[in-house]
Amino acid sequence: MEGDKDEMYTEKDHTFAVCAYGESEYLEHTIQSLLLQNKKGAVIIVTSTPNQHIKKVSYKYNLPLYIRKGEDDIAKDWNYAFYKATTKLVTICHQDDIYSAYYTEEVIRRMNKERNVLIVFSDYWERTNEKKRKENFLIKIKKVMLFPLKYLRGRPNMLMRRFILSFGNPICCPSVTYVKENLPKRIFRSGFKSNLDWDAWERMSMYEGNFIYIHKKLIEHRIHTKSTTSILIANKERTKEDLRMFCRFWPKSLAKILNRFYHISETFNDVGEMDE
Repeated sequence: MEGDKDEMYTEKDHTFAVCAYGESEYLEHTIQSLLLQNKKGAVIIVTSTPNQHIKKVSYKYNLPLYIRKGEDDIAKDWNYAFYKATTKLVTICHQDDIYSAYYTEEVIRRMNKERNVLIVFSDYWERTNEKKRKENFLIKIKKVMLFPLKYLRGRPNMLMRRFILSFGNPICCPSVTYVKENLPKRIFRSGFKSNLDWDAWERMSMYEGNFIYIHKKLIEHRIHTKSTTSILIANKERTKEDLRMFCRFWPKSLAKILNRFYHISETFNDVGEMDE
């Protein structure tokens, strides 16, 4: 790709696909951040729970709204968003996150420097109580986990990817841009409520191609009590899913030990702690 202008990407090759659900008070803030991009591509909204709130936001900002019919399933929602984005690159947005005005520009810039890319993702802030959260222990650990990817540009990194993912999931899902031509039509699998992204990265880690890490904070990932992650941590469903993932990399006895340590991180999902 590098040096071949015929294969260069532009912002016109990128779509933000916003997965809207219920009546989120943050949806409009997310949409606004996407429309304020320095390099503007397409923005669409997809939902399996159509309602007046979502329709009103779609109409207000003149954005296409696609409605998935069928059972309630987050994997099907995300796959539908991936499918409805017709561009070469797609970012599946959660409805409560905020994107830097330079997100698209930075993704396109890195895409045009690399070859055979599967996904591009960035560093991120966490936002709680309308404030950016200070970097806590968990965030710092994730940065350490991702550090090797800074030095694997343009080279296959399958073993390194699997090693990183064997200790947890350091990739911020809504920060990810997918290269559609290098991936299957259905990325996400039903059966997970929390770890469908970790499951997807684990399977992608065995594909030929590269994970590209942008070492810049290009998204504010909102942590709040109504988020799916917070709910699943509270009811212990997340713990069960994490163990399933660790067992893909390690013997079950060792996976259980890693799972205990990993769930110390759950305390950092408390929206009332460690804000700036």
